[in-house]
Amino acid sequence: MPPDPNLSSSGNHSQSGAVPPLPAAAEPPVVSDAPPMIGASARPPLPEASRKPWSVRHVLAILLSLFLVLYLAEAVVSFADDSLSLVFGVHVLTMIDLILFVFAALTAFVIYGLMGLTPLIPKRLFLPLALFYPVAVLATVPCLIYSSNRMELVDWAVSLIQILLGLVILYWVRVDSKFQWPLLPESRLGVRGFSWQNLLGFLLVNLCVLLPGAVIYLFQCTALAVDHYSEGFVALRPRGLAVRVRKYVRDDGKTIQLIPMAHVAEADFYQKISRLFPSNSIILMEGVTDDKNLLTNGISYKRMAATLGLSEQHEKFAPSQGTMVRADIDVDEFSPNTLELLNLAMLVHAKGVNPDTVQKLIRYTPPPGYQEQLKADLVGKRNQHLVAEIAAHLAQSDNIMVPWGAAHMPGIAAEVRKLGFRAGESKEYEVIRFHFFGNNEAHGRTK
Repeated sequence: MPPDPNLSSSGNHSQSGAVPPLPAAAEPPVVSDAPPMIGASARPPLPEASRKPWSVRHVLAILLSLFLVLYLAEAVVSFADDSLSLVFGVHVLTMIDLILFVFAALTAFVIYGLMGLTPLIPKRLFLPLALFYPVAVLATVPCLIYSSNRMELVDWAVSLIQILLGLVILYWVRVDSKFQWPLLPESRLGVRGFSWQNLLGFLLVNLCVLLPGAVIYLFQCTALAVDHYSEGFVALRPRGLAVRVRKYVRDDGKTIQLIPMAHVAEADFYQKISRLFPSNSIILMEGVTDDKNLLTNGISYKRMAATLGLSEQHEKFAPSQGTMVRADIDVDEFSPNTLELLNLAMLVHAKGVNPDTVQKLIRYTPPPGYQEQLKADLVGKRNQHLVAEIAAHLAQSDNIMVPWGAAHMPGIAAEVRKLGFRAGESKEYEVIRFHFFGNNEAHGRTK
């Protein structure tokens, strides 16, 4: 087509009133019967919730909600079981509570680990729940030591606290009064999926604060238990295990010294103790006899001493002054069940753990009430005999020395007080040293 003479070379109209060119007609749409190609954007985009129904945030919200339900369910069942036990003395829900506890505790462990991996989990809401089970166990240890006969009441109180904590967290989680699932809305989750700062902080807090704190706390609880059950005659220290030698005095000037002993100990412990005895003292010695050969294996602690790198009492304990008197009983005064258990224990000690001794241990079935009988034979009868010896020898000497096992000391001390004696000074001696703290000399400390 020839150029329009009315148009200049610049494309503008050269004359007024010229008719502008008509716009180009739009091309008609092409209709095709072919199916849309994969990846074509012909359809409108779907909402985010519809495209990713199982996103990481959604799955995490469901997991946290499930944990909250398990936590509350276990708390309610545990509270009901403890209440029935306190009121009626029955445990009809214990098995259900145990199953729920296992699942809830495992879920708590998983969620606690996820807190270190992702900041998505709101820690102020779920950290108290995840740590409740270990904290509750640690918190009840002192109650177990000092109030073991009231543990049912302690368990009931712990279950009540668990319910209250769960309800408070549930109240904070809900955005309105309407029920919804998951209970935790995705809007309550964090923004970032991963953070090195969160992970490093999590590791540092656990490795440098929580773990050492738990170890120190458990050590202190163990020390409290040792002191409580030995009535102060044995002490657990960071450097080792110690005993306290106590002197008891009476108005007539007579004294009794109770010296807690150990069958195996550091050699210098026995040397220090051996120098305690005055020349005018009577030493009432411990050690059962076997005149009728009822023990198939002699009582020996040689294997234990060799394993721990310690010395045996009968080898190193040798008082150079004082008069030694045997003040123990013969094994024929023990019950047949106690003799059977002693023979089995000494057999394992003499021959070690091998297929023969293991088979005998498996076949052994303790009789009913054997613990009470064992304590009565090994502690009760022997203490009774010793106290009679103490009373008999008080007329002969002003100084009675009693170097007996630490397990005997609480009972002996109670009987000594009945004879009119009162506790005087005490002195502490290190029995066993923890060698990872270094080989330090044993020490004595007056208290």
